[in-house]
Amino acid sequence: MLPKYFFLFFTFFCVTFISNCGGKNSTNPDTFTAPSDTASYKNEDYLLFTSAELREEKELTEIKNFMSFYPDLEYSAEYDAELADWKVSITKKVFFNRQEKSEAEKSLTRTADFYWAGGRLLPKSELSKKDDYWVLQYHYENTLRDPKTYTPEEIERIKDFASSKNRRKNNGTPMFFFDFIYSAKSRPVIEEHIVKTKFFGKITKVHERIFPALKRVEAEVCLLAAISVEDLSSPERISKIDVTSEKLSAGQKEIRKFIKSLRSADAYYWREIAGTNRKSFHSYGIAIDLLPQRLNGRSIYWGWEKERSGDKWMMVPPEARWSPPEAVIKAFEAQGFIWGGYWIIFDNMHFEYHPELSKAKN
Repeated sequence: MLPKYFFLFFTFFCVTFISNCGGKNSTNPDTFTAPSDTASYKNEDYLLFTSAELREEKELTEIKNFMSFYPDLEYSAEYDAELADWKVSITKKVFFNRQEKSEAEKSLTRTADFYWAGGRLLPKSELSKKDDYWVLQYHYENTLRDPKTYTPEEIERIKDFASSKNRRKNNGTPMFFFDFIYSAKSRPVIEEHIVKTKFFGKITKVHERIFPALKRVEAEVCLLAAISVEDLSSPERISKIDVTSEKLSAGQKEIRKFIKSLRSADAYYWREIAGTNRKSFHSYGIAIDLLPQRLNGRSIYWGWEKERSGDKWMMVPPEARWSPPEAVIKAFEAQGFIWGGYWIIFDNMHFEYHPELSKAKN
């Protein structure tokens, strides 16, 4: 025998469902009906939410999600009715993970105000141009597509997207949030936050904020290769890493060969993206290029391939491109990096720290 509460619930569900399907709000696209789960309800037993209210809640959820990937940042969000947008105030510590700094320096904070602007985090002065910018959080596609499957229309769109004219006219990624958290307004300021280190045995410079994540990548890759981080401490020790032992798995041999093949691991470099008016993420010290000693005829970067093969650069198949081992790519992604080899304008040596993309995907 079913409990009486089942019949009460079933009756309530039917009334609500019929009301939503044929009631007074069913033809109005600007309203949504939802059953009440609070003591504050109307006589009809459901609450009314306008589309504007639902959008506000959706945007607040998006803000919480985005900020969750930067847990050291403090933030608050307040809805600005006049501008119909969320004002997000973000506070950061000026120096991150810098134990050598004085207590006074380590306690310094800065706060900046942004508007959500549909996922762009823009200053108020840029709101009128928000449609010129891309959103900060989007679907990170970490699979490779065979160029043979491109249609003629797609090839033309790729050519247009990669053209110098298009890259200069488009504002692209809004850099205001990154300028703030990485102190990247000017070269002298950001260089106070750049630290020198070694990565896979190569000297490099990175932003202090990504230093811990990069070191975790290195440790994980060493673990996968069954070597120690100390084995990367000098060129002599790297040269002695065994890549032929029958005791090694195929994956271990592949990663060891990859490490031994590297020529450089360049990260911080103050410059603009080629063909644009925007700073490269190398200017922030959050992008790193792993360049091998030899390419052996393989392609690695779309711009170099364009110089070699002209407008057919995007047709180079994945197997003809140099790539890090898949296990290395996954180790980077697990720590918040994205790989440029998945981009249409491919950059297979390039990794970039964007936890809001890679970790959201994972």
